[in-house]
Amino acid sequence: MKPDKSRRGFIRDALKGLSVAALVPQLYSIVPAHSPASRSLLSTKLVQPKIGFAIHGGAGTILKSEMSAEREREYRAKLTEALMTGYNILKKGGAGLDAVEATIRMMEDSPLFNAGKGAVFTNAGTNELDASIMDGSTLKAGAVASLKHIKNPISLARLVMEKSRHVMMVGEGAETFAKQQGIELVPQSYFYTESRWKALQREKALEEKNNKAPKEKKPERQHATFIDHAYGTVGAVALDQAGNIAAGTSTGGMTNKKWGRVGDSPIIGAGTYANNLTCGVSATGDGEYFIRLAVAHDLSNMLEYKGLSLKEAADAVIEKVGKLGGGGGLIAIDKAGNIAMSFNTAGMYRGRIGANEQPIIEIYKD
Repeated sequence: MKPDKSRRGFIRDALKGLSVAALVPQLYSIVPAHSPASRSLLSTKLVQPKIGFAIHGGAGTILKSEMSAEREREYRAKLTEALMTGYNILKKGGAGLDAVEATIRMMEDSPLFNAGKGAVFTNAGTNELDASIMDGSTLKAGAVASLKHIKNPISLARLVMEKSRHVMMVGEGAETFAKQQGIELVPQSYFYTESRWKALQREKALEEKNNKAPKEKKPERQHATFIDHAYGTVGAVALDQAGNIAAGTSTGGMTNKKWGRVGDSPIIGAGTYANNLTCGVSATGDGEYFIRLAVAHDLSNMLEYKGLSLKEAADAVIEKVGKLGGGGGLIAIDKAGNIAMSFNTAGMYRGRIGANEQPIIEIYKD
């Protein structure tokens, strides 16, 4: 019996314009996922989904000579756990946004990183947190800044994207929105860690010393230069089985920050960007420079307009940051699943994994 022409036309129209990776979920709606036919389908390279996932936990002067073996084991263990959390979501067919959010939440809950629980202190002795997330399939984004009582800022950023008409909310207004959405709030004491508190005292002492130095004498550090610190900002980028790209970033900002300072992490196009046509990016570093150069969006533009490879574009934007006087790094993933990690500091906590690959965790430059 000849196939029904109308049915063939319906299927053709339904699948028209979809990427190879995006065809898989559509085909599963016709062919059961665990049937012999589906196994045969996935064995065909033309429709095998390409997934990829990468994370970072901040960049800075991270030297092996100054890292104890126990501390390094702690970082590697947590980075591996976070990386595999997101990857396993993708491997099961989950959305890139879910992988990014789940992984960043895990890193926000760890005192090892400057995000959530491990956030640094402001000059006033408080903790103020920022985060953002972006969906490359729609270019929708959500961002939050200057939060003081939100346990997981990345989840609130996603709610801003999905449950409001806005892109960015800050301070008390953002926390009022959080209460309406049932987000968990915590007291400021939740974010306290002894190491971050001591770092604030050292920073204040150095600032006072520099302020008392004679004007003709060059101070030890005119401002809190990034190169002297490992900021610990966290981020993740994902490519899921449907071919969608997602990116997210979360941070506690810079130690001893004043006057409601906000860095690049919650700024879409500076610290975070995702576009299915190009790539997903999450940055970490001296935020003022990343904002001025719109680093994440600049990287995407290089792929779209200049046709550079992901690594070429990543290295180029970080070179721009360095020439302007800033330090830091970024992770990025493109629509083909290529991953790039570029930084101009002594180290960057980072991890990556592709489809059916082993996880790779790195800390130092070499």
